[in-house]
Amino acid sequence: MRLGYHSITWGGVVGDATGVTSIKDLYYRANGSMEQAVRDIAAAGYEGTEMFDGNVAAYADRPDDLRELLDSAAVELVSVYTGANFVYADALPDELYRVERAAELAATFGARSLVVGGGARRAAGTPSEDYDRLAAALDRITDIAERQGLSASYHPHLSTIVESPDELERLMSRTRIGFCPDTAHLAAGGGDPAALIRRYPDRIRHVHLKDLRPEPLAFLPLGAGVLDFPDILRALREAGYDSWLIVELDAYEGDPREAAESSRAYLDKLLDA
Repeated sequence: MRLGYHSITWGGVVGDATGVTSIKDLYYRANGSMEQAVRDIAAAGYEGTEMFDGNVAAYADRPDDLRELLDSAAVELVSVYTGANFVYADALPDELYRVERAAELAATFGARSLVVGGGARRAAGTPSEDYDRLAAALDRITDIAERQGLSASYHPHLSTIVESPDELERLMSRTRIGFCPDTAHLAAGGGDPAALIRRYPDRIRHVHLKDLRPEPLAFLPLGAGVLDFPDILRALREAGYDSWLIVELDAYEGDPREAAESSRAYLDKLLDA
């Protein structure tokens, strides 16, 4: 398993304001310097990175700049993260347009994986049909990714209709997309990350690692919270997973590079054990 680090920690995640009135232009973005992020990720000893669709889209008209940045740091763009509501029929074509654009850009820069989050939780509650709508959209995204030579996986996320283990099962039984376990989101949703990895071993296509403090809720560098990473890594090995482990820390009060180094040192101890 190779180690990568998500660029989100450099500035945290924001959405483009144009998306308020133009769904097709609503991207995630890390609100910081990707140049600094890639250099720091390399310095912390990681071989790969994951970026948001909006950060990659910023290089669409100057692709050589991103290629040069990655090459000079000896860091691969492993994956691109995107997401949408996926439950509103009128909005879906524009959402899929944006996902297709993200997949095209991911392939342009040599990424292997398209990671997708979403499934809006309506103000009036979640009808069971929303799981059918989300599943059907994710199957279409799987096709989009495969046309670009990418592997697609779904990332359960707090604030969506896939938080808890029961909600995850409602989705997984309806769709063929791969599974991207995010250790902290799974735990915050009431699940045991290692147990959920063992439940869906054949569906795992990508992995996000971050630690968790339950009260008050906070995402932390690896080893700084309560999650059982030795068991999580055992579960991944049992599943035969041998691809990238992406550390994804949403925010950090100090230097993002410091958090990346801390998680790398913790992982090195576990992987050498």
